[in-house]
Amino acid sequence: MVENRSIKQDHDLAIKCPECCSTQLVSDYERGELICNNCGFVINEGYVDQGPEWRAFDSEQSYSRSRVGSPMTFTLHDKGLSTDIPWRNRDSYGKPISAKIRAQMYRMRKWQKRIKVANAIERNLSRVLQELDRMASNLGIPNSIREMAAVVYRKAAKYNMIRGRSIEGVVAASIYAACRISNVPRTLEEIVLQTGVKRKELGRIYRIMSRYLGLTIAPQKPDDYISRFCSRLELSLDTRNSALVVINIARDGGLISGKDPLGIAAAAIYLASIITGEWRSQGAIAEIAGVTEITIRNRCKEIKKLGSLQRPRKKSPYHQLSP
Repeated sequence: MVENRSIKQDHDLAIKCPECCSTQLVSDYERGELICNNCGFVINEGYVDQGPEWRAFDSEQSYSRSRVGSPMTFTLHDKGLSTDIPWRNRDSYGKPISAKIRAQMYRMRKWQKRIKVANAIERNLSRVLQELDRMASNLGIPNSIREMAAVVYRKAAKYNMIRGRSIEGVVAASIYAACRISNVPRTLEEIVLQTGVKRKELGRIYRIMSRYLGLTIAPQKPDDYISRFCSRLELSLDTRNSALVVINIARDGGLISGKDPLGIAAAAIYLASIITGEWRSQGAIAEIAGVTEITIRNRCKEIKKLGSLQRPRKKSPYHQLSP
């Protein structure tokens, strides 16, 4: 393994080592070599550094030394490729401009803002992407998921799936599809609560979208929700690990298949909280997970039938964990 500060991991999975077929490649920009991190084979000796030739130690230096604009983004109707006139009423030397030039700049900004949206299609797309950004902000979704949701919506608009359906429903379904593709745990109930779209309509649009667009979406797993639910319930790391152990027991017993992953996750957290002594009521867990208390009790009974779990050391007035 080569040790050098200028070496970076290569994330292009299309390139493989011709010797061992490994995709763990590193780029040595000082020597201009592309090296396999598994066997040390030099794949390319004329590798070009695609990064800038300068270094920046803070955001101000990065902004002043950069000679390019912001990167392309699908969350804007023009993908961020248009020119913007800033609202800074100063000249190139930093001195304030006169009132006459300020009025001219105001008119230029106004017309430039108008011509950015050329037709009704771009105007509608601009409004839709603003609504997408608002919904994603309410859900606390990162920028990468917003980019993917914007791509999904653009594909849906290209296949003419927008006509006859509400814009809010298609946007909410795009966000949910992006979360499912990226394995970001967001339930239908959370999206319905934040967007105001009915659950039935959201589910119908999502199914149609995934079928016509050919989205490759893996099934949801209970493990994805454990960390998030435990954080909201203020449970410790031991309880999270115990919940994952309970889920593995349920998976080995064949209880995961055909069951709602939210119910399995809620039951695992409830049993784990009893094991570690950090008891949480079924009502509190059901409210966080978006399931009913009856679902939690039924899943707990099924898990207990698989075998006895470790009992808490302290005496507990609550349910025994062994069948």
